[in-house]
Amino acid sequence: MDPQAPDTSPYDAFLLISFGGPERPEDVVPFLENVTRGRGIPRERLVEVGEHYFSFGGRSPINDQNRDLIAVLQLELASHGIDLPIYWGNRNWDPYLTDTLATMRDDGVERAVCLFTSAYTSYSGCRQYRENLYDATTAAGDGAPRLDRVRHYFNHPGFVEPFVDGAVAALEQLKRDGYDSDDTRLVFVTHSIPDAMNEASGRGAGDDAATGGAYVREHRDVADVIAAAVAARTATERPYELVYCSRSGPPQVPWLEPDVNDHLETLADDGAASVVLLPIGFVSDHMEVIYDLDTEAKATAERLGLGFARVPTPGVDARFVTAIRELIVERAAQARGETPDQPVVGALPPSWTVCPVGCCANQRDPERPALLGSDR
Repeated sequence: MDPQAPDTSPYDAFLLISFGGPERPEDVVPFLENVTRGRGIPRERLVEVGEHYFSFGGRSPINDQNRDLIAVLQLELASHGIDLPIYWGNRNWDPYLTDTLATMRDDGVERAVCLFTSAYTSYSGCRQYRENLYDATTAAGDGAPRLDRVRHYFNHPGFVEPFVDGAVAALEQLKRDGYDSDDTRLVFVTHSIPDAMNEASGRGAGDDAATGGAYVREHRDVADVIAAAVAARTATERPYELVYCSRSGPPQVPWLEPDVNDHLETLADDGAASVVLLPIGFVSDHMEVIYDLDTEAKATAERLGLGFARVPTPGVDARFVTAIRELIVERAAQARGETPDQPVVGALPPSWTVCPVGCCANQRDPERPALLGSDR
C-alpha cells in the first residue's frame, strides 16, 4: 500500500448504484414493467412510453455511461494510490443490485461505500435506492457487506463547475450562430416529481428542512450558483428559471411545474431570442436528456423560432470524477470518526450521509424498511 495514498479505511470496496436501462429492443417493456411495478399501469401504456427508447434503437445510454464512469474512476483511484475494487448495481435492470450484493458477499467484501447516480434529496432519488439496498442485502443473507453512502453531492464544486463552463460555451455558440447573447435565457431543468414527494424530501433533517421541500430547494440553490457564475464570466446577468421534464404520473396528481416545453412557450411569448438548457438534475446524458430535452424540447424551440443550446451533464468530466474520489475519502474519514473538510458551493451546507428519521417518506408504504438511515 502506498503510504502517501489517501486513507479509505474502513472500506474495502466502492459500489456505484444507478437506475438501469434497457440495452436491446426486447428489453424495453420488461424494463418499464420493473420501473412501474405496483402502479397498475397498463401494458399498452408501457409500449407507448417505450417508443422513446425504440426511437434510439431500443437502447438506453445509461448503462454505457456507467461503464464509462467506472473506467475513468478506476484510473482516478489508481492514480492516487487508492486500491478499492468497484462494483456496480442497478435498481431496474441488469446488473441488478441483488446480484451485485451477492457477488460482493462471495468476494469477501466486508464494508463498502456507495454513491447513487442521483445528486439530490427525494424519495425516487435516495430513499427508493435505500429500500432496494435493504432488499438486496437481505437476499444476500449472512456475510452481506455493511454499506455506507457518500453525501448528496448536488452542491459539490466538482458537480457544479462543469455546468458553468458548459453554459458559457453554449452562450458563445449561440452568439456565433447569430443570436444576441444578452437576450438568451438560462433554463435549468430537472426531473419532475409529485408535489407531495417534494414536500416530503428532507423532512426531519433539522430546522432548515423541517418542512420538507429539499428537492426544489437544492435545485434552486444550484441554479443560483451557476447563474451567478455565468453572469460573472460573461459580464451579463440573464433571467433564469427552474423547470421540469419527464412527468409520468396521472393528470389528477399534482407534479412540479412548469414543464420545460410550456416554459419555452412562455419565453417565446416574452420575446426571448434563444435559450440555454442546463440539465442540472442529471448526472449523465441518459434518456430523459436525449429524448425529453434534445428531441422534444429542441423541437419545441425550433417551432417557436428560439435559438437552442443544451449544456452537457457532468458525465465523465474530470472534475466530477475527482469529486467522487474526494467524496469517498471524505466519507471514509467520517466513518473513522474524523471531521474532514466538505467543500460546497452555494447557500446550503453539506448534506447528511445517514438519512434522518422520516426523510423522504415512502407514501405508498411508509413502513417499508431501508438501509442507510436513522429510522430503520
